[in-house]
Amino acid sequence: MKRAILVVDDDYHMRLALKESLIRAGYNVYVAEDGIRASDELKKRMFDVVITDVKMPGMNGIDFLKLVKEKQPFLPVILITAYGTIQDAVHVIKEGAFDYIQKPFDSEALYSVVKRALKGDSGNIICASKAMKEVLLKAERVAKSDITVLVHGESGVGKEVVSRFIHENSDRAKGPFVPVNCAALPENLLESELFGYEKGAFTGAQSRKPGKFEVADKGTILLDEVTEMDFKLQAKLLRVLQEKEIEVIGSRHPKKVDVRVIATTNRNMKRLVEEGRFREDLYYRLNVFPIHVPPLRERRDDIPELVAHFLRKHSKGMDVRVEEEAMAFLKENSWRGNVRELENIIARACILSNYSVIKLTHLKEMDFAKEAHQGTMKEMEVKLILDALKALNGNRTKAASALGITVRTLRNKIREYREMGIAIPDSIPDREETWRF
Repeated sequence: MKRAILVVDDDYHMRLALKESLIRAGYNVYVAEDGIRASDELKKRMFDVVITDVKMPGMNGIDFLKLVKEKQPFLPVILITAYGTIQDAVHVIKEGAFDYIQKPFDSEALYSVVKRALKGDSGNIICASKAMKEVLLKAERVAKSDITVLVHGESGVGKEVVSRFIHENSDRAKGPFVPVNCAALPENLLESELFGYEKGAFTGAQSRKPGKFEVADKGTILLDEVTEMDFKLQAKLLRVLQEKEIEVIGSRHPKKVDVRVIATTNRNMKRLVEEGRFREDLYYRLNVFPIHVPPLRERRDDIPELVAHFLRKHSKGMDVRVEEEAMAFLKENSWRGNVRELENIIARACILSNYSVIKLTHLKEMDFAKEAHQGTMKEMEVKLILDALKALNGNRTKAASALGITVRTLRNKIREYREMGIAIPDSIPDREETWRF
């Protein structure tokens, strides 16, 4: 099911550019020219993300943000601003914004923040099972301290939700919570995203940009999938943890920051250390207080509560119920995609049931458990990607284009294959073309 995004901007050309870009990325997009009309759109349908400009006549972006948070407190709002000061960034996040984007920005920056917003959750932990109650107890105990936390578990189990819970129950709760997806950006972009840069630091740096560590000052930064960070960048992160200061790109002097660090990973960090792919000293700095979030198949008592939560979220205010037989089916499923997969299934089942009673037929109609077929498809997928890379001398940008997928998707596939022991040729230096708004 396509996710719905509301774009609010008084500039016609910007609205059109954002709409076309997000439609190309596979989203349903609705637009409004100001906060008043956007408020009307919120009454008509449910949205997964709101993107709004700050400077607008009538109701500006900050006032609209406050309105959204009153009506739908868990709806992620991303603000677009032409002003890249630290004060602006901290202000919008403290007002409840999920994140902000500074103009001008390219398509990849837009997609990255939208995907992070869609990945997030309300921050509420469903803990009917003993396993999740233990997670919650650990999170509560560590929240009041200021030590670094490592949250680990499979993809989709709710690592970011646990991380937000820690922040919201800490002494830093009034400060910003700033998530950074370390897997979404290449090394050079991730460095500037984390530490920021001075005006003139490199070609194209037309103004100073604060990094996420500065934005998170007096609050918490979440380093999501920290094991995907380049080895060289790991050394700079280690310095931040040791010295409590960052090196802004283009600056001659380090800058002190007061930030609590939470990191997440879905990988075996000890194994990565043994293989020389992750710094041992950084591992010990991050693994001060580990919290393991178990997969959904190990906490099936949470499933009815999670189903009820997602029904409230996706039912459009209607009284949607789940038949006993359908609920039994949900409780017995393997849920390889964990909580994220369960939410997607419930969202689609609401539509198939016409927002009334979800039956077993609605779930089986989606046919999400063809394991044997998936195995065959995986073999075909590996062959296609290997053939494309070999034909194009390992150039990932050209291979991704030929395959009709993004470079990021290809990069994730390559990492998956290497973990399976499949040899992948190294890529040659290439540059992914992007366009700017």
